This record gives sequence, structure tokens and C-alpha cells, in this order.
Amino acid sequence: MPRHGKNYRKSIENTDLQTRRPVGEAVSQALSASYAKFDETVDVALRLGVDPKYSDQMVRGACALPHGLGKTVRVAVFCKGEKETEAKEAGADFVGGEDLVARVKEGFLDFDSAIATPDMMALVGQVGRVLGPRGLMPNAKTGTVTFDVGKAVKEVKGGRVEFRVDKAGIVHAPVGKVSFGPDKILDNLRVLLDHINRLKPSSAKGAYMVSMAISTTMGPGFKVDPALIRKFIEGAAA
Repeated sequence: MPRHGKNYRKSIENTDLQTRRPVGEAVSQALSASYAKFDETVDVALRLGVDPKYSDQMVRGACALPHGLGKTVRVAVFCKGEKETEAKEAGADFVGGEDLVARVKEGFLDFDSAIATPDMMALVGQVGRVLGPRGLMPNAKTGTVTFDVGKAVKEVKGGRVEFRVDKAGIVHAPVGKVSFGPDKILDNLRVLLDHINRLKPSSAKGAYMVSMAISTTMGPGFKVDPALIRKFIEGAAA
């Protein structure tokens, strides 16, 4: 088994990582255990009671977090005509149609998120094999295929998080930075969990939010009591 470094081991001294805690306590513990010299990202790992191999149980989406993600996001918008002006005014970093697609074909990938208008998707599809594996392919389910490019750019720039359940039924998503402090992290987490809860597939049976853990980039994961997740979403002090 891999051996953790001394800073990691020190961060979990006198701490039982198997204990299932209220959401607020798990967040506070994760922040306290942060030890890196950089501003670590706070992540949530949420196991859902779904089977992703069935298309009707695939949970995927995006939502804008009230306090953002604490990082600069470079946005590329595939559009044409007046939509180019709209995208630029909204703060898009790279805007274009055939010319932007051509740049991507040549290897240009200096952006973190991509948005496209529906009429551009046939063209964008030509670079799908390049964008897809990097999580950059625009998708209607995440709001990145839209004619309202101004709104989409502002949301992505402001701190919108995209998520997708993996093959193991787990959603991994960032909810901010350690420097945010517990209150802002909890605000962001509540919005994210509420959004995921609303996406519960009708075909999913039994418990939906099965288990959850909160961690930072370098730190340990702190388990959450799943019985308290719904109370937390509803605004209770859980």
C-alpha cells in the first residue's frame, strides 16, 4: 500500500476517518486538515444509487455556485454573426466559427470550457474526438449548447460547476477553495446537492444519495452521515 507523507499523517492525528459526520462538521474537518502551501480545492465525492450503464440512470448536469469556484476560467465560444459580439461582451476569451474549429484541429486547446450555439454543432462535431476526452465538448445537458451565449459565458466565468456520474456511480465535483472558509463552502455545497437531488432518475430505486465524503486536494476524505444529507439540503444545520 502507498505510504502517505508526514504532513498527511500529521493532519489526521487523533482523527477517525471512518466516522460519519454531519455535513458541516465534515467540511470543517476537511478545511482544518488542509496543509498544502497553495490554496487547495475543496471536493465532494457523492455516491449515488444509480447504475450508469443504463442511459436513463445517467446523472449529468451543471449549476452556478453562489460563491463561484475561486479560479479563472478561460472560455471558448463557437458561434457566428452577432453572437460573436455577444460572447465577447460577456467576457469570452476565444470566439469564432470555422476559424476557431480550424485552430482546434491544429492543436489549440488553451481553454477550460467550451460553449457553442446549436447551429455550430455540426462543425464543432468535427473536433469532437479532440474535445470529448478532455471534457470540453459542448453539451445541451450542461447548458453549453445554447443561443444565449452571453448568459452561458457569464455563468461559466462566474463559477459554474459541471458534473457527471462515473462508472462506479460516483459524482466528483469541486465546491470552492480552502480560503473560502466553511460558510461559503457550505453554501456552494448545498446548491450543488440540491441540483443533483432534483436530477434523480425516476428509474432509480432505493436510496439515491448513498454516501458522501469531503476532502481537499491533498488532504484526507471525511465521511458524511447520509441520513443527514437531505436535512442539510433543506437548510437544517446538518
